[in-house]
Amino acid sequence: MRPTAIFGAAGTVVTGALVAGFLAAPVADAAQRVPGGAAEAKGAQIAADRAAKAGIKWQDCPADWALEKPIECGYVTVPVDYAKPNGRKIKIAVDRARSTGTAAERQGALVYNPGGPGGSGMRFPKRITTKSPLWTKTSKAYDFVGFDPRGVGHSAPISCIDPQEFVKAPKADPVPGSEADKRAQRKLAKEYADGCAERSGYLLPYMTTPNTVRDIDVIRAALGEKKLNYLGVSYGTYIGAVYGTLFPTHVRRLIVDSVVNPAQSNIWYQANLEQDIAFEGRFKDWESWVAKHDSVFHLGTTQAKVQQGWEKLRASAKRKPIGGLVGPAELIGWFQKAAYYDSSWVPVADTWSKYLAGDEKPLVEAAGPNMADKAGNIASENGNAVYTAVECADAKWPTSWAKWDRDNTRIDKQAPFMTWSNAWMNLPCATWKAPQQTPVEVTTHKGLPKTLIVQSTRDAATPYAGAVELHKRFRGSELITEQGAGSHGVTGLVNPCINEKVDAYLLTGKTDGSDVTCAAHATPEPPKAG
Repeated sequence: MRPTAIFGAAGTVVTGALVAGFLAAPVADAAQRVPGGAAEAKGAQIAADRAAKAGIKWQDCPADWALEKPIECGYVTVPVDYAKPNGRKIKIAVDRARSTGTAAERQGALVYNPGGPGGSGMRFPKRITTKSPLWTKTSKAYDFVGFDPRGVGHSAPISCIDPQEFVKAPKADPVPGSEADKRAQRKLAKEYADGCAERSGYLLPYMTTPNTVRDIDVIRAALGEKKLNYLGVSYGTYIGAVYGTLFPTHVRRLIVDSVVNPAQSNIWYQANLEQDIAFEGRFKDWESWVAKHDSVFHLGTTQAKVQQGWEKLRASAKRKPIGGLVGPAELIGWFQKAAYYDSSWVPVADTWSKYLAGDEKPLVEAAGPNMADKAGNIASENGNAVYTAVECADAKWPTSWAKWDRDNTRIDKQAPFMTWSNAWMNLPCATWKAPQQTPVEVTTHKGLPKTLIVQSTRDAATPYAGAVELHKRFRGSELITEQGAGSHGVTGLVNPCINEKVDAYLLTGKTDGSDVTCAAHATPEPPKAG
């Protein structure tokens, strides 16, 4: 899932002759297992057939998309409501970089989703144009294809609040000190839900994972591909799991990296509570690493002392926001990066260390908003709107505040780092005005080929249990475990044990035949003490 924003303002990634029509019957059979899915399955087939005939009109990308040649851009038309394929339509933005190998080496298109909900995959083709070493072999075989999911970026973007208001800082401290604080946050959450309905109401009922999955199948058809090659990270793994369930015979290669637990009972209320606990553990991992390198950062010689320093920093920023912009909410937004990605361990520790040494500028620039970056603020608000819309629409959420209060108070006692900020971010779902669906029952259907699952054991955003659960549900899948590591998104990191297996799967379809455990990638090394 996407990095958790802090909700509550005040004031929070071609050619081919065969098309989808040849595989209609198995798709409809699988889709009928989804409540109300038969009509949508038929509509998806109609939309895919149309897209296969129309193809994609590739051209140079618009200048303000920052996607330079040889990347090409285009659109694919999809229904807003797949049950009504002749009704209102939207355009999904796609881009690609062509494979670098020979015609004999080419294996089709590799479609990518980075997660979210709300992430854009439009930068994925840059892995070819920038000659990313990890993707050299794969790029010889595949066109790299990215897209903006429905509601995101250039694909009928939705909005819930004025972007400048959304990024305004400092926000209220997400950790409530009284019942009045909770009432204030509940009011903000309801206002946000109302804003989503007012600004984007026409699309909200259809902002679901199954509809994004159907959009991907239409993209597949428009690309001229008989079957889908797909790489999904974070929330993108849930997209992959649902695609494999609804369109099993349309899958050629399927890699899911850092896996959302796809159990119906986990989508999405329980997933966020589980995430809170995992974030606490990974934040402590980082604190222990900081303490190990106290000679560099001077933030405490033990994890407990670093934690005390964190609590002191939060309290100080609550009394007087740093630089007038960075309060506790903004601090959580910045420090959570350390719990997400090992690559952020040094930068987060360094900005904190410099602040304690008297230089607040790096922390303010890192954690505070840039009100002048209007394009970035629009993207940030849009990403948060899509996150909320999809999670609220995918599943039924508790409407009882007593349950929210009880569950988050309990979790906060053991995992105070992220619990309340996560709760406020998701609370709009308690008063959501659009219909809320029943999640897809992710399971193996006839025709689904071997899936590759990649996961680190200390991942905070998508705890390891999610990979185990999907492994059970997708029979014949292979699980690659990065033992002891905690970065979110493993396939993009240097770890030869994993990189070689991912390449082998994409290039040959072969796996090791059994689950594999890889040692963790190298732990970050701080700069030498001066």
